[in-house]
Amino acid sequence: MKKQIVGMVAALAMMCTVARAQDITGDWQGTLHAGKDLRIVMKITKDDGKLKAVAYSIDQGSQAMNAAEVALQGTDFKFSVPSVGGSYTGKLSAGGNTISGTWTQGQPLALVLVRATKETAWDIPAPPKPIKPMAVDADPSFEVATIKPSNPDVPGDWFRVDGRNFTTHNISLAGLMKFAYGIHGKQIVNGPDWMEKDTYDLSAVPDAEGQPNDKQWKGMLQKLLADRYKLKYHHDKRELAVFALTLGKDGPKNMAENTTGGTLPGMFFRGTPGGFCCRQRTRP
Repeated sequence: MKKQIVGMVAALAMMCTVARAQDITGDWQGTLHAGKDLRIVMKITKDDGKLKAVAYSIDQGSQAMNAAEVALQGTDFKFSVPSVGGSYTGKLSAGGNTISGTWTQGQPLALVLVRATKETAWDIPAPPKPIKPMAVDADPSFEVATIKPSNPDVPGDWFRVDGRNFTTHNISLAGLMKFAYGIHGKQIVNGPDWMEKDTYDLSAVPDAEGQPNDKQWKGMLQKLLADRYKLKYHHDKRELAVFALTLGKDGPKNMAENTTGGTLPGMFFRGTPGGFCCRQRTRP
C-alpha cells in the first residue's frame, strides 16, 4: 500500500511538471540577428481558451504588432505576424522556459525566446510624442537623404515611416517609382534592366516642420528621383489587360454615394511602423 501511494505521488508530480511545461503564457524575449541585433519581446496571453500574442521589436520602436495563428501543440509552438509578412515556428523546452525556433521573413533566421521574469524583462520603449501634421499647403523636399546599395544579407524589402524619418530597404528604382507616382509595374516601360534588378536603402528627412501626409511623402520622393537618379520620363498611352468590376442590371440598389471627398489610404501607411520590417512589396 505504501508503495502504491508513493507511486501515485510520483505520477501526480510528473503530471504537474508536464502541465507547467505546456503553459506558454507570459512574457518572452530573444535577440534576432538580422544584419544588426534586434531584441524581440513577445507577450502571450490566453483569452477564452485561445492563445493570443503581441510582438515588439524594441530596438525599432514601441509599436505593438498583433500575432495571428498562435498555437501550441505538444511542444510545437507557432505564430505569424501578418503586418510584416513574418512567421515563427519553434519547440518549447521540457522545463517550459525556452523556445528554440526560426523566424522567417524573406529568409529563415534562428530566434531563441526565453521566458522573462520581472528582474530580467526588457523595457518596451515609451511611445513617441505625437507630431503635428505638416501644413496641407506645404510643398516639402527631403532636407537630408542618403541612398546606398542594399545589404543582401538583410532579408525582406520594405517602406517605413518612423515619425519624420522615411526609410526603405531592398527597393529598386522601379519600386520607388511605383510608390512615388502610384502606378503599376506594367506602366513603366523601356527602362534599363538595372531599374528592376539593383536595389537600394534610402533614409531621408523632410525640410519642413510637421508630419507629412501621403501626398507630401510621394511628392518628396518624386523630387528625389529627379535629383539623385536624374529620372526623366514622358506619358504615353498603351492597351493593358485589366480586371473591370461593373454593376449588372439587377445589381445593388440605393447605394449611398461617397460625398466625403476622402481618398483611399496610401499603401504606405497600412503596415505597422516600427515593426520587425514594416513591409510593403513593390513587385507586381
